Amino acid sequence: MFGRTIRLMEAGIKPVYVFDGPPPDLKRKEIAKRYSKREVAAQDLADAMEIGDMEDIEKYSKQTVKVTKKHTDDCKKLLQLMGVPIVQAPSEAEAQCAVLCKSDKVYAMASEDMDSLAFGAPRFLRHLMEPVSRKVAVFEFEIMKVLEDLNLSMDQFIDVCILSGCDYCESIRGIGGQTALKLIRQHGSLENVIDKINKQRYRIPDDWEYQEARQLFKEPSVVGDVEKMQFQWNAPDEEGLLNFLVGENGFKGDRVVRGVEKLTASNNKSSFPLLHSSVTRAASLSTPIKMKVILGSFSAAMKPKSISLVAHARLNTRISCNFYIPAYFGSNLQTPISRGFSFAT
Repeated sequence: MFGRTIRLMEAGIKPVYVFDGPPPDLKRKEIAKRYSKREVAAQDLADAMEIGDMEDIEKYSKQTVKVTKKHTDDCKKLLQLMGVPIVQAPSEAEAQCAVLCKSDKVYAMASEDMDSLAFGAPRFLRHLMEPVSRKVAVFEFEIMKVLEDLNLSMDQFIDVCILSGCDYCESIRGIGGQTALKLIRQHGSLENVIDKINKQRYRIPDDWEYQEARQLFKEPSVVGDVEKMQFQWNAPDEEGLLNFLVGENGFKGDRVVRGVEKLTASNNKSSFPLLHSSVTRAASLSTPIKMKVILGSFSAAMKPKSISLVAHARLNTRISCNFYIPAYFGSNLQTPISRGFSFAT
């Protein structure tokens, strides 16, 4: 997170990280499922370690990772020492980011969670912070174009997302994205789908909480008075960073000092360099949703490849955070205005 945040700042990006609060009650079944999978992975890891299978050890080690409160608190402390603002969401960080984007406080939001679109984020990006070595393209989704291309209203899009599977209620076995899209187009709403669907082929879960899930997407728990939110990027606390990173976490002192120098220099950057020559737009992909594909990722010099730059920051614990980024975005991509992006933990 230290290194990647510095690279963002060097590119003229001003991030604000948004952290998850307690999960909503509707997510309890999904959390229980994840806990069960982690227990199975822990046993598989023990078996792999016993026989010395390094490939399986690496695989199952990742599946047993659990993010603790200390991990989150350490990330918050690091960002504050770096002078980077943070927001604590009352519940789902993606929902908070979507609201900030809707309120025009940020240009776009970034996360690896596709639920971001169901929360109505006007612009949503994935894969920005994938390692350069993987050469993964950054995807940008614009919700209005998604709705137009799919010929759906926002309410119908939410119903498609619920029907194809989300974190907040059970799914109907045998129904994936394509079938969900077809059914909502044909019948208009989940209520009509339930009424008309072949009950012998598709078993509807008992006490299916789809209405509650729909309400959560439309009216999530978020911080109020978004319009009053102001973000400020301060000078890094060099002494505090040295104590925290070197004294408490074993970083090399010269690495931290260089990072502080880069952060200090980056604070003087008010906007992105001109980007219009490096933006590549692609035709629709072989999916129901047309996407703008921004080719490439950050080079060693961190030259931005897109108007829309959003980050997925990770620790060894696989924490990801939502953040905001001011961008160059005018009639000819030459008029600087204050915009941003959001990331979710």
